[in-house]
Amino acid sequence: MPRIVRIGKISVGQGQRLTLIAGPDVIESESSALRHAEAISRLAARFGFPYIFKCSYDKANRTSVKSYRGPGLKKGLKVLAKVKKEIGVPVTSDIHCVDQVKPAAEVLDLLQVPAFLCRQTDLLVAVGRTGRAINVKKGQFLSPSDMKPVIEKIESTGNRKILLTERGTTFGYNMLVNDMRSLGVLRKFNYPVVFDAGHSSQIPGGLGSASGGQSEFIPLLARAAVAAGCDALFVEVHENPAKALCDGPSSLPLKKLPQMLEQLAAIQSALKEVN
Repeated sequence: MPRIVRIGKISVGQGQRLTLIAGPDVIESESSALRHAEAISRLAARFGFPYIFKCSYDKANRTSVKSYRGPGLKKGLKVLAKVKKEIGVPVTSDIHCVDQVKPAAEVLDLLQVPAFLCRQTDLLVAVGRTGRAINVKKGQFLSPSDMKPVIEKIESTGNRKILLTERGTTFGYNMLVNDMRSLGVLRKFNYPVVFDAGHSSQIPGGLGSASGGQSEFIPLLARAAVAAGCDALFVEVHENPAKALCDGPSSLPLKKLPQMLEQLAAIQSALKEVN
């Protein structure tokens, strides 16, 4: 039977309401994080979607050494703790090394393992041992079936609170493609499946010193993934992507979020009727 994973008061899994995991790619300031979390939380509630705020305290895999990475672990977790308390939503961020796991687990409700690090045994075991829910992003270089050993590394700690995220597959140079069959393959592992619509629209390294993106395709990809039965949708949202300090080209403008959520709500309702 497919597992249901609890994250705070939210239940993620087959048969549950689609969960929205969203926010700016990186913490730009405390006020920005609070502002985005409040706005997105209000929209998610309006359309009946459980909501988890996502924002990174550190982007350790930026294209250029000169790129903005975020406020760092200590300051970033303080911001996320404030979002959690004041907005009243679960929070998540990506973790890049074992040393970050313990302090991050004291604040985050969902620990995210980045795609580039999804095979790092020490990191997977460390996050598993926290007992927290874990969202592992499938590497752009892996097939969905290749996630089995990744899952087994976490399961070796006794942790079964696992989410699996599809975020596109490398196709030649500077391009990602999505095969919606991947969602079906990932579901066979009996864990909730997440679709990352933002990073799936990314053009890695496409701007030379930064990644580009085709954010206009985010709603299209999201609709396809929800129709294919994903349990949660991951999307980076920014009030002004042109001025975002990270991944603006693959971020959905906040003003376009209501229309997309309305469409996704209609798709999920239609699926419920036929099932």
